[in-house]
Amino acid sequence: MCLHFLSENGVIKGGIGGVSLVSPAQKVWRVAQALGDIAFAYPFSLVLLEIEDTLRSPPAESQTMKAAARASIAVTTFFYLGCGCFGYAAFGDDTPGNLLTGFGEPYWLVGLANLCVVLHLLGGYQVYAQPMFALVERRFGAGVVDAEMPLLGRVSVSRLCFRTGNVAAATAVAVWFPYFNQVVGLIGAFTFWPLAIHFPVQMYLAQGKVAPWTGRWLAIQAFSAGCLVACGFASVGSAMGVFGPERS
Repeated sequence: MCLHFLSENGVIKGGIGGVSLVSPAQKVWRVAQALGDIAFAYPFSLVLLEIEDTLRSPPAESQTMKAAARASIAVTTFFYLGCGCFGYAAFGDDTPGNLLTGFGEPYWLVGLANLCVVLHLLGGYQVYAQPMFALVERRFGAGVVDAEMPLLGRVSVSRLCFRTGNVAAATAVAVWFPYFNQVVGLIGAFTFWPLAIHFPVQMYLAQGKVAPWTGRWLAIQAFSAGCLVACGFASVGSAMGVFGPERS
């Protein structure tokens, strides 16, 4: 899509300094929001263990997941960078926060892109919702009641009600709460460090029996602390965008 508009414009817009803003403070907050958006773009740690649990060995599950994680991160980064760079080159300072809502034409291209997003989210929701479904159903499994239903056969009433209610609630929140860059950055800033950095680091230190205050331990803890500071910076900038005068 970005390449389409870039070819229509005939020139590369934007500059090396990024979007022109009124004050340096605005530039700082936009950078912080961008860090939050980047953090939100890499949330696979939420489903990493669930996916690994479905693998079979040999080869070892960890070996398979390392190769899969490297490949997925490389491909994801390529597409994200391509979308960001080509989008800025095509639209310059007028680049919309959401490329699918910033313009209406050509309608067929925007419609095709939205269809791809729907297909992506249908599968993504299933993957991300399964851990929560499994937790709730394990906890309240004793209260499951089976019943015969037309066309469905024998189903679990509690499972049917909970999953249907969860999907309805998630849809209502998604419609009610605007999905713009600052909200995405705020969510990414709050979730990235504990889920993708802190807990994996602590598990690694415990599994590897890394002695405290050794060089290796200090390096890992410094990395974790640096990520915490970056997420804190991103959360402040994103909060300024959501609640401050720069809200869009």
